[in-house]
Amino acid sequence: MIVAEDSALLRQGIVRLLSDEGFEVLAECSDTGPLPALVAAHRPDAVLLDIRMPPTHTDEGLVAAARIRAAHPGTGVLLLSQYVETTDTVRALAEHPEGFGYLLKERVADVDELCGALKRVASGETVLDPLVVARLIDTPRAPGPLDDLTGRERDVLALMAEGHSNEAIAQRLVIGGKTVETHVRNIFGKLRLEQDLLGHRRVRAVLTYLHA
Repeated sequence: MIVAEDSALLRQGIVRLLSDEGFEVLAECSDTGPLPALVAAHRPDAVLLDIRMPPTHTDEGLVAAARIRAAHPGTGVLLLSQYVETTDTVRALAEHPEGFGYLLKERVADVDELCGALKRVASGETVLDPLVVARLIDTPRAPGPLDDLTGRERDVLALMAEGHSNEAIAQRLVIGGKTVETHVRNIFGKLRLEQDLLGHRRVRAVLTYLHA
């Protein structure tokens, strides 16, 4: 694990928290300058970094995340943001959502959520903050494949976008596991996501959800 955060207090707190939870923090940095070399040297399972980093505090973290994902596709990236941002850059990163996560900084206080998100991106899954998903839902969309989904199917797909398993979705929606499986199967069918050996339909469904 590598942690990149310009606030020394927050960075040290995250490192301590992760270490206490059994994560091996291989390196840390306060800006994105040394990050490519650190990732190349340590080959971490995941990188946790702030979206807004020095020197301009605009998109340095996003740019670094894109480069890490291009150079080291096996390394998960979990972005942290102070505010809900659904910029074109975030959407561009989501075009290849495997091993991609995006959480608001307020989630750092929830140890289980933060650690769970890191484990999921490290294993190649997609994790999006519920508030980010809500903002994406509210974004005006042109007519597309999502129009064929029922309200419940959209609920299930939204929770999939947040990175929840079928079991967790069943608990959240208070429905049976078999019902969730049926909804997921219907989602795949309506989005025309045929099963194949090269693609991951769950990730591709999330991708369709983000960009429809």
